[in-house]
Amino acid sequence: MTYDIIVLGSGPAGLAAAVAARGRDKSVLVIGNRWQDSPLAKAERVDNYLGLPGRTGAEMLEAFYQHAAEMGVEFVVGKAISLMAWNGFMVTVGSQVYEGKALILAPGVVRQAKYPGEEEYLGRGVSYCATCDGMLYRGKQVIVVGRSSDAPHEANYLQRLGAHVTYVSPQPPQGLDEGIPFVKAGKLAVKGEQAVTGLEADGVLIPCDGVFVLRQTVAPTDLLPTLETEAGYIKVDRRMATNVEGVFAAGDCTGTPLQVSKAVGEGHVAALSACEYLDQKPEQ
Repeated sequence: MTYDIIVLGSGPAGLAAAVAARGRDKSVLVIGNRWQDSPLAKAERVDNYLGLPGRTGAEMLEAFYQHAAEMGVEFVVGKAISLMAWNGFMVTVGSQVYEGKALILAPGVVRQAKYPGEEEYLGRGVSYCATCDGMLYRGKQVIVVGRSSDAPHEANYLQRLGAHVTYVSPQPPQGLDEGIPFVKAGKLAVKGEQAVTGLEADGVLIPCDGVFVLRQTVAPTDLLPTLETEAGYIKVDRRMATNVEGVFAAGDCTGTPLQVSKAVGEGHVAALSACEYLDQKPEQ
């Protein structure tokens, strides 16, 4: 199925965009984490959202999610690991590919910086998807850098495929198979020559053939390298349009203030602009 609009991000901006687009009778798919995993869900009290003071972040997000679900928005829990812009957009989540005619980016702020060597060896031993690339490492030594809640399960999957897995993260993982070694480390660097040869973890080199860096989200500029940014945020105009045709952005990813009301408003504008873009676009 091809959706009219794919929204990357399940926070206030993404859900507001989805609701507004459904109000214009567009089919919408939201790809993102569970709303319970949002940083906003941990807020004890939100007092500056118009008309709804005193709610917890979790209460607010649950209401946003239920509104979107009742409007007929479809959801996929997971992270987008690749994106192809060709006659629309094809977004890969795990082993599944979803197609959309327009795209709204609402991933929040991706706060994790790249490790030294990560970008250099991307596609040459560095991967962001165990499901996609795991078969290439059967019988080989791989390291999973766990920076997301599902990373231990991805490591278990690689081990079952026949890879020899070592798990590296700052904190002990939950749900990791007992047979997988765990290395506690925070300062990491990918090492290699023509391809990856190891991971330096707190100054100790661990030889390997591949490194799977599993974060909670992938930065939008990794998905769309031509996307223009300014001071680390996605650059948009008043319509929330980016420099890439058919791509709009909303919420914390577009800059300060990092507030729920701003995210919701931008999500609404982005959706209306995406709908206008689709309505004016000639049928293929």
